[in-house]
Amino acid sequence: MAGMTSSARPLLNRRLAEFGTTIFAEMSALALSTGAINLGQGFPDTDGPREIREAAVRALREGRGNQYPPGPGVPELRTAVTEHQRRRYGLSYDPDTEVLVTAGATEAIAATLLALLEPGDEVVAFEPYYDSYAACIAMAGGTRVPVTLRPHEGAFRLDLDELRDAVTDSTRLLLINTPHNPTGTVLSREELTEIARLAVERDLLVVTDEVYEHLVFDGAEHLPLASFPGMRERTVSISSAGKTFSFTGWKVGWITAAPGLVTAVRSAKQYLTYVASGPFQYAVAEALALPDAYFDAFRADMLAKRDLLAAGLGEAGFGVFRPAGTYFVTTDIRPLGESDGFAFCRALPERAGVVAIPNAVFYDHREEGAPFVRFAFCKRTEVLTDAAERLRKAFAG
Repeated sequence: MAGMTSSARPLLNRRLAEFGTTIFAEMSALALSTGAINLGQGFPDTDGPREIREAAVRALREGRGNQYPPGPGVPELRTAVTEHQRRRYGLSYDPDTEVLVTAGATEAIAATLLALLEPGDEVVAFEPYYDSYAACIAMAGGTRVPVTLRPHEGAFRLDLDELRDAVTDSTRLLLINTPHNPTGTVLSREELTEIARLAVERDLLVVTDEVYEHLVFDGAEHLPLASFPGMRERTVSISSAGKTFSFTGWKVGWITAAPGLVTAVRSAKQYLTYVASGPFQYAVAEALALPDAYFDAFRADMLAKRDLLAAGLGEAGFGVFRPAGTYFVTTDIRPLGESDGFAFCRALPERAGVVAIPNAVFYDHREEGAPFVRFAFCKRTEVLTDAAERLRKAFAG
């Protein structure tokens, strides 16, 4: 019969068969259906700086970016990215050969892995990891090798010996995320030094997801791995505007890397979106040039929100891992007499009127993440206050 398909073979590519609908879609739908406060998906509930929104409007009205922008990104943004890297980290990049603008960091990760991996290559990544990592590695035909960050003295820590042991002759690259989503861990200078030493020793490529680079707290410091000895030529650094400027819908990201790596990633990226977000690229160029006062105020605001939500979660009885970076708090539900994060999060909207994400979705070893639940604090203060009160009432009486 016309339109029928064979039942002998599944429609979905077998590399993606394990993934299905993301937990973010499921939990956001649950928030809508129950009217619960959504502290699951990591998007702000207010827009970023007014002057940057107006810059996007101005670009639209002036016809800048309304047609296809240049494949590598508009020159203004590529220049702004290089100036940001120089001013913040002392890293020098050529805007013409060492920067590539992407449709957010997610496309940057996808294009990078598609470009650099051959089927069978191993990718070592820290577990728990953002869910797109696993899917992108699978689409590229790679094999993911998780190294688990484990709780220790109130934070999630990397075991450097375990990392070293995970590297084999089949390892192609390390996929590093710092500040780390979902745990809030920020890798120290000592840890990054050892990672760099390992990469050089084993001749590995490194991909670093640095989208939370401007959200570090309590004296923590974001240190780009590309700034360490031997790493400039082997590191693809990824960041984006969404988290720093609260315009997640604009989907403007970028990579900085040596020319050969940028050329390789661009070869894959041109067959994904080709180009995207034309007028927004001009606005983000202006955003990156904002004075230090903007970044300081943004971090201070998020720090206050972190402390507000962390205190409320603690008063409700959760075990709280106070993050050193990002805008997520990971909690342990075992003090509440719970141990299954999936079941807990699916019941939470009815039980407390709040939505969260079970960390187990970010693990290959689901049992490692079973008792942990992530809450986002990138919301208005009154929303966080309401959520904290709901959680206290539900669990502390």
